[in-house]
Amino acid sequence: MKQKLLLGLFLLAGISFSQAQGLPENPEPGKCYVKCITKDEFKEVEETLQVYPAYTTLQVVPAVYKTVEETVLVKEASKKYVYTPAVYETVEVPYVKKEGRTDLRVVPATFGKDSNTYEVYPKTSGWEYKILEDCPSVNKEDCVAACFVEYPAQFRDVPFTTLASDATTNGIPVDEQSTTYKKRVIKTPARMDEIEIPAEYTTITRQVVETPATTTSVTVPAKYETVTRTVLAKKGGITTWEEVECELLNPTVLPIFYELASARLTPASKKVIDETLLPLLNDSNVSIEIMSHTDSRGNDDYNKSLSQQRANSVVNYLVSKGVSRSRLTARGFGESRLTNRCSNGVDCSEAEHQRNRRTEFRVINN
Repeated sequence: MKQKLLLGLFLLAGISFSQAQGLPENPEPGKCYVKCITKDEFKEVEETLQVYPAYTTLQVVPAVYKTVEETVLVKEASKKYVYTPAVYETVEVPYVKKEGRTDLRVVPATFGKDSNTYEVYPKTSGWEYKILEDCPSVNKEDCVAACFVEYPAQFRDVPFTTLASDATTNGIPVDEQSTTYKKRVIKTPARMDEIEIPAEYTTITRQVVETPATTTSVTVPAKYETVTRTVLAKKGGITTWEEVECELLNPTVLPIFYELASARLTPASKKVIDETLLPLLNDSNVSIEIMSHTDSRGNDDYNKSLSQQRANSVVNYLVSKGVSRSRLTARGFGESRLTNRCSNGVDCSEAEHQRNRRTEFRVINN
């Protein structure tokens, strides 16, 4: 009560001073005011820029291989010697006593009969002179008559023999004659007898070039990128005064507690932000400072970084809700502002450590 009274007296005494200094007019006793300078307003525009030109490249089409199999020698043929008498066994070996053959039987040629008509004398014509009978003239030439006479051609049929089919042969197979002979073969090699050890082979696979490597020309299109630029939409700088509750000017603890070594906001923490900070920011133009802390466990530098990450988590969440980042300040204090005795080396419960993993906020002038 005493503090409120002093504050009221100070406000009454300072009315004329506030007018001279550009302070809020007609302030209410017990109220606090923060000066808010309107921020520049920005908007984002998108532009499409060519970030890489079109060009032509050569692409190598690799050679195509195929797999082939080859039989290779892996052990050369050799000889060995044994020193025991040979043991023989008798086997029957089949062989062809008389090879098969094919006998040939001759099929004689066959003939036919035919005939052709041939012209043996051609058709003829010409003038013939005849002496008329009973010619009264002594000179017979006086009784000569010229006649044009034509004789037909003369033909004769000539028979001949034709070949109906030429002589051929028919094959008559005769089966081979097989039999066997007995042969004594070595069952167990004798000592000091030379034994041939055959060569050994194996099949290997290898790859050979089926199609040599080639190149193809490929046109790479230009690359474009849409760039979002922030441009000034409205110039700020106008000073206004916002009435706030006085306790908001001091650090206020938000009931946001983090897991050990984590900056993740839980759904419960997001709900606290929605119910506490968002209404304050949406209903006024004030700016706030987010202050995050850690417990004493762990490296000091690590805790400093972790606390900054925790403050950034709150700021980023508020930005995702539409609050301008220019109205938000994130500060991490690490383990430098513990709320209890749980400093380095002090044995504390998990609940006591958790109270130090906190986030605070306060309203600030901007």
